[in-house]
Amino acid sequence: MREPGRGSGTDSRLLAERIARLSLEKKALDVVILDLRKITSITDFFVICTGETDVQVKAITDHIEEELEKENIRAWHREGYEYLRWVLLDYVDVVAHVFQPETRAYYSLESLWGDAEITEVSDED
Repeated sequence: MREPGRGSGTDSRLLAERIARLSLEKKALDVVILDLRKITSITDFFVICTGETDVQVKAITDHIEEELEKENIRAWHREGYEYLRWVLLDYVDVVAHVFQPETRAYYSLESLWGDAEITEVSDED
């Protein structure tokens, strides 16, 4: 695993896109990538997506972790897996957020980080 701050912006962009695609493979909804590089140093990108049920949030999260581990990329930290309302996977330069709809609406990360460049990702891309 890379050390914090060791990746390039290009590497982190590719990882964010990979995570977005993996979430779509499990039918995640409203997948977006927030580019935070110009507004904070905490991470380069957020990937945010929605799963409609506990089962789907678990499936999305498991799929992301399992597929990236095959590429020797492991999450530095994981939160929320025991409740499956909002699971956070911290890959240092990219943080994935897998929400259920009500929790995503409540926390509204896209609004909170409104200055970020937002890219919508879909199966049509």
